[in-house]
Amino acid sequence: MASHIGKLPIEIPAGVEVTINGQEFAAKGAKGSDSYTIPEGVTAKVEGNEIIVTANDDLRPTRAKHGLARSIVASMVKGVHDGYSKSLDIVGTGYRAQMKGKGIEFSLGYSHTITVNPPEGITLELPNPNQVIVKGTDKQAVGQVAANIRKLRAPEPYKGKGIKYSDEVIRRKAGKAGK
Repeated sequence: MASHIGKLPIEIPAGVEVTINGQEFAAKGAKGSDSYTIPEGVTAKVEGNEIIVTANDDLRPTRAKHGLARSIVASMVKGVHDGYSKSLDIVGTGYRAQMKGKGIEFSLGYSHTITVNPPEGITLELPNPNQVIVKGTDKQAVGQVAANIRKLRAPEPYKGKGIKYSDEVIRRKAGKAGK
């Protein structure tokens, strides 16, 4: 039994250059470049304009790594070609953000402002003071930076104030009942 995800081929879009050197996988595209070390027991090869990831044996840990490696390689190929982005909304009276160099300074109702500087390979955009867009080629890094920003003031269930993902729905609670 092979991994259902692992056995799917990965199509290489036009403009993406893929190199496989032993266990080292590298992808280079319009948005940037990325590399990944494929785990032991899993191999990848390029056939035509597709990447085929195969497991060397049928042991359970190898099958798990097979699917993982295929997913990561597919994410890298998509990332260097299209890039990834996450959009966050800032909800609440007086809550806002402003650019400070490459980073963003948040005013979130605390006694101080919070400055977030993006790691290398990640860009932060501010289309308006109540929206932040995190962009980059690494899916995991984009998600992590967005999660760290959201964590600064997570949305609360009573008024919905805080930083939330644009597609996130906040489950609201009723306030305390009157007399």
